[in-house]
Amino acid sequence: MNSRLSDAELAARIAEGAGQILLGVRHGNLIDGRLLGDVGDQMAQAWIGTVLARHRPHDAVLSEEAADVGNRASADRVWIIDPLDGTREFASGTDDWAVHVALTENGTVTEAAVSLPATGEVFRADSVDAPTGPLTHRLATSRWGGSYETSWVATRLHLNMVAIGSAGAKAMAVVRGDADAYVHAGGQYEWDNAAPVGVALAAGLHCSRLDGAEIIYNQPHPYMPDFVICRPEIRDEMLAALAQIW
Repeated sequence: MNSRLSDAELAARIAEGAGQILLGVRHGNLIDGRLLGDVGDQMAQAWIGTVLARHRPHDAVLSEEAADVGNRASADRVWIIDPLDGTREFASGTDDWAVHVALTENGTVTEAAVSLPATGEVFRADSVDAPTGPLTHRLATSRWGGSYETSWVATRLHLNMVAIGSAGAKAMAVVRGDADAYVHAGGQYEWDNAAPVGVALAAGLHCSRLDGAEIIYNQPHPYMPDFVICRPEIRDEMLAALAQIW
């Protein structure tokens, strides 16, 4: 066992490894529906928790699927984990679900990895490239319909709304260059966006709260109600449009 992995390498291996476990849970269509989602959440969480306890025993952990590890709210180093982002997509057989792994230090994401296991992609903050090519004029939105805020910025910035499943898949669409922005105002928790934001920032994208404020993680109550990820070319126009309603 390599116990001297860097934080960046550990984050990436966890994201990729948990993804492989989740693909195994799907194997053969032996279980489906809600049971598939429940088993996926449990197995990915159990493996990630064990790996972090072995490799980073002194770090705190915040995860969607487990109780906090360590004195999380006052710790300097906190891993923020979503073992399966997009449980509904995972259970329904689509590809747009993800694994999120982020390390935060003093409220800032310092390392992050997002894997999209169904498509074989792993996005790492230490090696991600900035999106290239022209703007797509696309806005990543929920499969369940856009919010007032997304409809507003889509109209003002002349963006076409494109439905994508999980938060990680939406954010990585912007990182990949398949969309120009992802705007969320419907409420999330820190595990839903810490790793995606960390990767997006490393790719040179603009990330902030909808009012333009810095995103700060590891809050005592880890609720993260709103944020925007967008290409830097449309940052000013995006924040100006949001300022009219937010």
